[in-house]
Amino acid sequence: MMRGLTLLPLLAAGTILSACDMAPHYVRPASAAPSQWPEGASYTASRSTDVAGLPWRSLIGDARLQTVIERALANNRDLRAAIANVASARAQYHVQRSAQLPTIAAGASATIQRGIKTDALDANSYSANAGMSSFEIDLFGRLKNETRAAFETYLSTESGMRSTRLTIVAETATAYATLASDRDLLKVAQDTEASGQRSLELTQSLFRSGLTNAGDVQNAITVVEQAKSDVENFTTAVAQDRNALELLVGAPVEDALLPASLSELDHNIAAVPAGLPSTVLLQRPDVLEAEHHLKSANAGIGAARAAFFPTITLTSAVGVASSALSSLFTGGALNWSVAPSASVPVLGGATRGNLQYAKAQRDYYLALYDKAVQQAFKDVADGLARRGTITRQREAQARLVTAAAKAYSLADAQYRAGTDSFLNALIAQRTLYASRQTEIGAALTDIDNRITLYQAIGADSSL
Repeated sequence: MMRGLTLLPLLAAGTILSACDMAPHYVRPASAAPSQWPEGASYTASRSTDVAGLPWRSLIGDARLQTVIERALANNRDLRAAIANVASARAQYHVQRSAQLPTIAAGASATIQRGIKTDALDANSYSANAGMSSFEIDLFGRLKNETRAAFETYLSTESGMRSTRLTIVAETATAYATLASDRDLLKVAQDTEASGQRSLELTQSLFRSGLTNAGDVQNAITVVEQAKSDVENFTTAVAQDRNALELLVGAPVEDALLPASLSELDHNIAAVPAGLPSTVLLQRPDVLEAEHHLKSANAGIGAARAAFFPTITLTSAVGVASSALSSLFTGGALNWSVAPSASVPVLGGATRGNLQYAKAQRDYYLALYDKAVQQAFKDVADGLARRGTITRQREAQARLVTAAAKAYSLADAQYRAGTDSFLNALIAQRTLYASRQTEIGAALTDIDNRITLYQAIGADSSL
């Protein structure tokens, strides 16, 4: 019994030696993006703020859209796949972690032999044992670094899942705004069709009276038919927008939750805080995902280096054996065994190749990390460039619509009074139609830009 205690010093020594770590010390790479945001005519001066990003429930003030986004986060299939991927990576980490711990197994067996003839020998054999099978003493940190690599892979999938959630919020909000925009464009086309139809009827009446020519009639027809074509086009777009929204939500969306117009959303989509430092991008989920991949590759170098050194495994068993079941657990029935073994690569071609591969993978993920940081900076810079000018553009467009509406009202009145030609009324009507469409497009661009900046900064801790 006492000799079995000699295993303890061996295990203790192995535990102490396993503190050896051959992975390079990880230091976060210097940011590949500028430390300051761009400046110029496209950018507005911003005040510094301590708030990083914006929770999506603070971004979205519309109650119906909040409900739609909550459903998307609960039902979207891409998100479900991402969550399953996280669970898979977590399970793989636990599998790899178990390699650092000994496996203890217990068993029992019995053999009973009886002869057919009366003079045949009878034999009984009973045994019970418990032991540790193929436990590697991690002297050089190979298992430790493989476990670390698996852990970083798990963290990368978790960051990827957060990035997916962020994308779903942004895409759902954008799809909702696009649906509202196309509904507004459909309404403008319907209004123009009705207005054009009234003008056409008046022009046909004047033509029959000999007060206008056939060219004016045909020009009036072009306005009506263009509007009719646009009505059909936007009717299709609205249906397709709803299909896209329901795909994101993962279920049908009832009419009561659909947007009535873009103006309702305009005052219910907030803007992200201005003046954020560019270092906030290092916490963006896709950047964190890239960094975890880099850390995993760094640990892979340590595992590859450790493969050059001896691998020591230990197998032990403690058990009892007896020819009689009644004496199986008596002192004389005890036996134990220890079977240590060691192996070391002699010709390390594959081992050296694995190390070179691990280093190349580290360089590969370093490049991807730098690119992720640069892409994040570009995303935010593009959003800031649009944000710096969109308000002035919308104000100018609103003035254009007002002027076009007045011009058309005057031209139409003069035409009906017979003091001006139909051509001037036609031009004014087309100008108003186009300017109203552009105004809706500018409003959608503004809303999309707020959503894009929310996604680009990516610092939504509520996800």
